[in-house]
Amino acid sequence: MSQIIMALDQGTTSSRTILFDENGKIVAVANAPLVCHYPQSGWVEQVPEEIWSSQRQTIEAALAQAKLSMKDISAVGITNQRESTIAWNRKTGDAIGPAINWQCRRTADFCEELKAEGFDRILKNRTGLVTDPYFSGTKMRWILENVPQARKLADQGNLCFGTVDSWLIWKLTGGRVHATEISNASRTLVFNIDACSWDDEILARFGIPRETLPEVHPSSGVIATVNPELFGGEAPIAGVAGDQQAALFGQACFEPGMAKNTYGTGCFMISNTGSELVFSKHGLLTTIAWQIGNEVTYALEGSVFIAGALIQWLRDGLQLFEDAAETQAMAESVSDSGGVFVVPAFVGLGAPHWDPYARGTIVGLTRDTNRNHIVRASLEAIAYQSAEVLSSIAKDTGTEVKELRIDGGAAANNFLCQFQADLLGLKVTRPQVLETTAMGAAFLAGLAVGVWKDQAQIRSLWQEEKTFTPQLSKNEAVEHMKNWNRAVERSKGWIIP
Repeated sequence: MSQIIMALDQGTTSSRTILFDENGKIVAVANAPLVCHYPQSGWVEQVPEEIWSSQRQTIEAALAQAKLSMKDISAVGITNQRESTIAWNRKTGDAIGPAINWQCRRTADFCEELKAEGFDRILKNRTGLVTDPYFSGTKMRWILENVPQARKLADQGNLCFGTVDSWLIWKLTGGRVHATEISNASRTLVFNIDACSWDDEILARFGIPRETLPEVHPSSGVIATVNPELFGGEAPIAGVAGDQQAALFGQACFEPGMAKNTYGTGCFMISNTGSELVFSKHGLLTTIAWQIGNEVTYALEGSVFIAGALIQWLRDGLQLFEDAAETQAMAESVSDSGGVFVVPAFVGLGAPHWDPYARGTIVGLTRDTNRNHIVRASLEAIAYQSAEVLSSIAKDTGTEVKELRIDGGAAANNFLCQFQADLLGLKVTRPQVLETTAMGAAFLAGLAVGVWKDQAQIRSLWQEEKTFTPQLSKNEAVEHMKNWNRAVERSKGWIIP
């Protein structure tokens, strides 16, 4: 019988469970939608119990689809939306409020306060991150200051903070284990990525008691076992990584200089920097890619907050089409965007700008503009944002990326992929299996329990589906980027703090 690895892929808009065999082939897939709530401008929340129930539903569905039980699973891997923060009662296991989503900007004022006092320099040097509402630490502080029972529970030693991986581990183990994994920990703004531990000075400034935080584990290694009462059997939880780091691993980007871009709700580009901590001078994040054994691999990352979410907005908010799959034909029906640029700064701008006060902008509209121009400009916006990030990576590392490996839902759009190759002037490669985030979690879990013996064996499982090569001249690409930068400048600083 095949060895089966279960990957839980808990994302912003859906929870998924994918079963892989030892050849990296998909055996079963189950998906459940997940809703975000927007209680006021700039705030984004989710319901913790819905995160868990949707994930549980897909676990049961995938097992039923494959006619398997948890007893048949060699290992469980988890990958998750990062930075989203949940607080719960250690005694009851109940969440004490909504999950504050990674897109939420409610802590922007506190971030400005930290910058004004110069504490942002300490944060950058210790955590590799910029001082921005995106990260978990300021969300934890907000919960302690604004959720009535949070501080009381913390004083009693009964408050648990966690990112989504911690919440799932807690639920999967029946509340026996409060743990996280190092790539997720590195996204909290309270984790020292050189010492690889929670940073006491930062915790003190944020007012976060250390005992509220989970124990930090390597990305590949057995953390716990699934509670047998849940799914009729035990299986080791043996691989965990934040979604973008998992995708880097799933794309077999094991060598320094290799890079991948995931086109999901947001757009996330990561370049492997090996054992070297490279601190960015161009607005990127220094982060932990993964830890296997005692070996920590670092990465540079550029986070674009709105990518696929822009296409969702065109569909649901503006109702320009019924299905995202229509966007390729719509974009190709016009010869260009007609001078239209869409800057999707709905929740501010991420790398390399880091402006939480920017807002979405459409410029260049004329009487001739139709919905196809807006759709094309929106797809182009995803590629423009990614091109800015890759340019920053090249400047920081001093080396040129020779190939960009891509994944995520929008990577199925050939127009977007070709335009990305055109802007970057390098080949853009799409793998046969686009589910690289889940695959990365599966690879990390399988590696821990011996399904795969090493990274070389995993590398042999990665296969290319299509490569896009540049068709624009370098001068044309430069001109496109100049116009894009003009549009971006018009979106900045729109909200006055």
